[in-house]
Amino acid sequence: MEYKRTVLITGGTMNMGYHAALTIARQHPEYLVVISSRSDPNNAASTINNTLSQNNVIFLPLDLSSSSNVRTYAKTWASRSFPPIQALLLNAALQFPGDLTLTDEGIEKTFAITHVGHALLFHLLCPFLAPKARVIITASGVHDPALKTGMPKPIYTSAENLAHPPAEIAKGDGRLHYVNAKLSNIMWTYALHRRLEQSGNEKGISVLAMDPGLMPGSGLAREYPPLMRWLWNNLLPRITPVLRVAFRTDNVHTTKESGENLARLGVAKDVEGLSGKYYEGKKQRDSSVESYEVKKQDDLWEWTVKYAAKDPEELARFNKFA
Repeated sequence: MEYKRTVLITGGTMNMGYHAALTIARQHPEYLVVISSRSDPNNAASTINNTLSQNNVIFLPLDLSSSSNVRTYAKTWASRSFPPIQALLLNAALQFPGDLTLTDEGIEKTFAITHVGHALLFHLLCPFLAPKARVIITASGVHDPALKTGMPKPIYTSAENLAHPPAEIAKGDGRLHYVNAKLSNIMWTYALHRRLEQSGNEKGISVLAMDPGLMPGSGLAREYPPLMRWLWNNLLPRITPVLRVAFRTDNVHTTKESGENLARLGVAKDVEGLSGKYYEGKKQRDSSVESYEVKKQDDLWEWTVKYAAKDPEELARFNKFA
């Protein structure tokens, strides 16, 4: 079959990403759906194809913690002659709640996977985006201290300090790196949106961020101690209604529900053309006060493109929205 468009979902082999891929593949059999993560141990692509009696989902390995791997991935993408990308769902994330964890490149691993790898992937795949393509970033309500999520309050002094945390942060609560990375996701969304507008945005690309809510059973707890992993994966998913009451919010979802919400932002007609917005599941809402600070958005953007670009020519290309 000749597919009309491609949808790429990072972290698409399990949990929310898997359900987003399943939903999009079901709704759009004319799309090629590419799911990417470090591995696909449960053969997610084959499972989705068998479930739908289709053949439009494939797996392509990607390690977002490694700039060289992201570049290899982009070269592979270019060589495969995939249809233009209609939706780029930058969804993958990890938490490292313990001691500071660094990538082989020497930057804090949560920030590397959740933000830096995704930003580089976007820039490298930009030439392959279709007209009116959508870029959807999976963020999180934990970035907003006003929501009282129980997570640490974000500390954003500079992107450099997120990549190479000073001692007072490096030796503190490891969950802070995740909170900071999710704040970065939203600030990067707004920074990209502004640059698209300033450039004239001839392709009509839109960019949105989404908080999927609390999702017991998702893969975020894989680096937690054994007891916490067991509770997260086995007990909490069974008491979702209780958690909604306990946290006084309806923003507690199964991974299936959040996957469907993510798919909606990627392909549904009712959000077509919307850009520079933040969603909590299906509802558009304001993000944290800090996330709207343009000076911090620009600091994040400028550090990111300088780190990601391999030479001045590529830096200029990455900055084409500036």
